[in-house]
Formats: sequence, C-alpha cells, structure tokens
Amino acid sequence: MENISAKGNKDRYEILSETVLQLLRKYYKEYKPQLWLFEGSSREQYSRRSIQKDFKNALQKSGVKKNVSIHTLRHSFAAHLLEHRTDLRYIQELLGHKSSKTTEIYTHITASAKGKIKSPLDNLELDNDN
Repeated sequence: MENISAKGNKDRYEILSETVLQLLRKYYKEYKPQLWLFEGSSREQYSRRSIQKDFKNALQKSGVKKNVSIHTLRHSFAAHLLEHRTDLRYIQELLGHKSSKTTEIYTHITASAKGKIKSPLDNLELDNDN
C-alpha cells in the first residue's frame, strides 16, 4: 500500500457540498467500501494513475477539448470561490498555502467576473430629484 501525500506533505481540505454528500452516501450504500472510500478492484487504495485515467475518460465523454489536468480542478475551485467574493485569506487556508502570494495566482480576472464588478457608489441611495 502506497502512502500518497499532497505537495509539501500537507493535508488538503475542500468544501463538501450537500449535493456531493448525498451522492457519496448513495455510492457508499451501493458499493460498501471496506477500507478506502474509493477502492480499486483489489480493494486497495485507488491509485493516482487510475484517477488520472478516469479523469481523462470523463473529459473525452464530456467533449472537453482543452488540455486540462486534475490540478485544473483545484485552480477552477479557487477561481470560482474568488468570483463569488470569497475572501482570499479563506481560500489561502483551504488550499493550504503558507504565503498569500501563492494564492494570488488565482486572482486573474475572468471576463464574466469583470462584468459583475459594481461601483461602490451604486450602493448609495442618492436623491436624484435635485
């Protein structure tokens, strides 16, 4: 059995959505894993290579043409959190970054996010009758 740790031997944490939690419960009831939540065919820990193969197969089935990797999911997660105005310090903690500079690489502004920016003056209730 191989002990696989994340970069820098740090645990990584993600937000578990209610939707995914319901899917995981259904999966657990159906497959009844013994030791690992996602086990390979021999009941061993699912390998990195198997995860990569499954990811590539899912990309092909979905019609995604871009060259993406599993790490792209991490990047997209951070970018979506930023687009939904999550504080950069929380994202830094979720991603396990020591330095905020590392997290700041996710702060590129997408066209859709840029279009959502409102002037703080729009929040003022001004009397326009005068």
